[in-house]
Amino acid sequence: MSISTALIPAQAAARLDEYTVIDVRTPGEYAAGHLPGAHNIPLDHLHAALPALKSAAARSNLLIVCASGNRSTTACAELAAADIPATTLTGGTTAWAGEGHTLHRPENARAPWPMERQVRLAAGTLVVLGLAVGNRWRPARWLSAAIGGGLVFSAATNTCGMAAALAKLPHNQPRTTDLDAVMRALQN
Repeated sequence: MSISTALIPAQAAARLDEYTVIDVRTPGEYAAGHLPGAHNIPLDHLHAALPALKSAAARSNLLIVCASGNRSTTACAELAAADIPATTLTGGTTAWAGEGHTLHRPENARAPWPMERQVRLAAGTLVVLGLAVGNRWRPARWLSAAIGGGLVFSAATNTCGMAAALAKLPHNQPRTTDLDAVMRALQN
């Protein structure tokens, strides 16, 4: 089993040409901006891409990237279990952009709001709706309580069911995602 490592954005930027960059975010998040040269393999498709990733890892180091570093850490653990060495970008694209490094966007790609912003909008809307409707029909306040409880659970477990659900919406899916083409590029 391989051991994964981590790099901070400044380290990754200085050595980016040594890595094959794999972005494990959703296609919509990837379209909003990704590290230069990154290949998009969403986390839920990682298992299917293991042979291509093993081939790519034989030629160069893999740098696994997501928005904050959580999904990339999960991906690195899955890769380590398959004996594929990988490095995660600490803080993800958020930290990368926060340090002033360039994010690339596909040509003609529409960029949806970042997932965190979508979650804040959806959660806030549901809380306000629960409170507003709760003025006339008291049980509707339970909607606000449920959303608040979900946010607490999300923070405690470092997961987000609302983000997973929002990621499946059509506006978070780019029109042209070709996972087979990415896997072919990684194997060559």
